[in-house]
Amino acid sequence: MFRTTDIVLIAVMVSAAAFTYKTKHEAENQLAELRRIEQQIRFEADSIDLLKADWSLLTQPSRLQRLTEIYQSQLQLEPVEARQIVDLEDLPPRPIEIQDILNEPLGGMADNGTDKVVTGAVVQ
Repeated sequence: MFRTTDIVLIAVMVSAAAFTYKTKHEAENQLAELRRIEQQIRFEADSIDLLKADWSLLTQPSRLQRLTEIYQSQLQLEPVEARQIVDLEDLPPRPIEIQDILNEPLGGMADNGTDKVVTGAVVQ
């Protein structure tokens, strides 16, 4: 009735259909994961935009001025005076420390400048 070639061809068709189904299923899973990540990126971008807007609202100079006037007694803030602002040249110089690397022994070397480690190299 069925020949061997028919059975082989049916087996090949079934395995090809199974492979196609598996590949399609994996592609759909990858697409769903991609859409989830894109949605998360959009949500994060919207959150960043909202935080930037909130930050610009909180740091408005008029709002900060009003808050300093309200909490002047608790914060005891004072305006910056001209004597508090200095140039870089007005700051005291930082002391410079320089290591004496010329007189220090070399790392891993003997006092005479030869290496103490025996490597088995041929000496001529």
